Parts: sequence; C-alpha cells; structure tokens
Amino acid sequence: MKILVVGLGTIGTIYGYAFQKAGHEVEHYLRKDSPKAAVRQLRVDLLDGRTEKNGVESSDIYQVKHCSSKVYDFIFVSVPSGGLASVIDNLAAEGISGTLILACGIWEDRAYVENIVKGRSYILGYPVAGGNLKDNKLSCCLFDHFMLERKEKAVIPNYQDLVQLFSDCQIKLEQPYDMLEWIWLHMAINAGVISAIGKYADMVDTEAAVEAAMKSSQTLKAAVKNIRETSQIVAARGLTLKNYNDELLAYKIPTFLSVPLMKRMFAKKVLTRKIMTLHNNLSDLLFVCKCVYDSGQAMKLAAPHFYQSYEETLNKLS
Repeated sequence: MKILVVGLGTIGTIYGYAFQKAGHEVEHYLRKDSPKAAVRQLRVDLLDGRTEKNGVESSDIYQVKHCSSKVYDFIFVSVPSGGLASVIDNLAAEGISGTLILACGIWEDRAYVENIVKGRSYILGYPVAGGNLKDNKLSCCLFDHFMLERKEKAVIPNYQDLVQLFSDCQIKLEQPYDMLEWIWLHMAINAGVISAIGKYADMVDTEAAVEAAMKSSQTLKAAVKNIRETSQIVAARGLTLKNYNDELLAYKIPTFLSVPLMKRMFAKKVLTRKIMTLHNNLSDLLFVCKCVYDSGQAMKLAAPHFYQSYEETLNKLS
C-alpha cells in the first residue's frame, strides 16, 4: 500500500517506519518552509513491544522519502487538534487525496471533525507509541496495539485494507465503544497525570519529573484524585463513563490500593515507563491540560484538585 505521513513528527514517523519495514511504500508530506524539509534519513532507536512484553531494543536508519504523488491509500495525520484544519487545507491545496487516519488528540465534537475534513474519507484512531525526535535521531517505543474506530462507525471504503496494514506490522487493533469519546477520556486521564506531575516536580526537565513521579506516592495519589475529577468533566460532555469501565477501574478504587498498584506497574512494565519518560514536548502536554481545564471552567464544574494542580503548574512555569 501507498502511505503518506503528514509531517516528520514523532508519532507519524514511528508508524511510518513500521509501515515501511512491513514492506509498504511510505512518504512524508512536509511544507517547503518546514525546518525538516531537507531531512532524508533518521536514526531510529526503538524499544519494540510488538513481540516481547518488555520490548526489544534495536537501532536502524529510516530513509525518509518525500511526497511524490497525488493519490495515496492512506494519509496518516498525527497533530494537535488545533493544527488539523491547516493540514487538511494544505492537502487540498496540493490536490493530495487518500483516506485520512486521524491519529490526533481531538477535544472537539464530531461535527467539528466533519466540518474540518470537508467531505474527505476519514477514520479516527489513537497511537500507542511515543518518543522524541532530536537532531535527526528518533528515540521511541512502540506497543503491540493501536486504537481504531469500529468499522460500523467509520464509513470508509478500505477498512479491511487498514486492518491488513496494521496486521502486516504485527500491530493488533483495539476498538473502544466510541473512538472520539475514548480520545476525550484518554486526554482527561493524561491531563490529570500531567497536572499532578507539574504540581510536585520541575517540568523544565520533564524526563526527570516523570521518573520521580512514577516513584512518588504523593504525586500518584494526586493524579488519581485529578483523574476522578477530569473524568467527570468528559462525562458532562455527554460521555457515559460505564462504557469505559476498564479504562477507569484503577482510579475508582481507594488510593491506598491504587497507588501501590500503579507504582508496581511502572516498576515492572518497561514499555509503559519508557513511553512516559520519552514524551517530553511540554507544549503538547500543557495543551492537553488546557483543553480539559477550559471545558471544566466553561461548564462551571467542580474539580478543585485538578484546577489547583494545573494552575500551580502554570505558575511554576511562568
């Protein structure tokens, strides 16, 4: 299959690399004024969790091929939702077509997405991978699954081709009750964790902050309390929490039980620990918190622990 990855960001490049290694033709779309427009190859240091639960380390060179066509089977898009409109406009201006895989943190509703894509064929997904890209070196980890919208909710003509694409990469698909709601909930959980870390740690060095947080009962307890509140913010947007019991179970039980369980999980699950420490784009992290915070405030919802954590994080950074 022919895949176009928009940009040369961390998530898109991780999956672009996986698609290419599985034998598919992968190209990247970069604007002519992009600072990465001249990049032709990257070093990839990967902790690969597709065959071993603790991951297999590898190093490789990824040959970056630039957009050379107008028609693709799939176009992989992973940008903050605030940048989605400009991506769609740029693709339209270039006359580039293909089924969109929107692997983005989308905080808006379905009507917003429909308006943005302007009639293009699209499907919602969410990556289970992470890392950072510095000085032409991609340090990353990749899990064995990817979150994808159910077939009956995604009206695209090539759904089975997409299933095959991920299967070729040894990546299983997990399909939640509703993909957009799941993204909202995932962002809410992340906001609860990020704001708790920001409250108690120095976010200038995010990797050290996250490492300390995973060992800190105080920070993890604050994260659980925050998540209980942020999950109510998404519930107020119309999401039925009981449809996502698996995702929320760890945060419902008393903190004297949940905190030790979380510490043990981080100690044992190498991939989970790695993905948290590698994701160090502070503006992306704060964008997630802001989305949830602004919604809660706009709806005048009580979320004192979360609001205080986020406000204290901002004050420390300023």
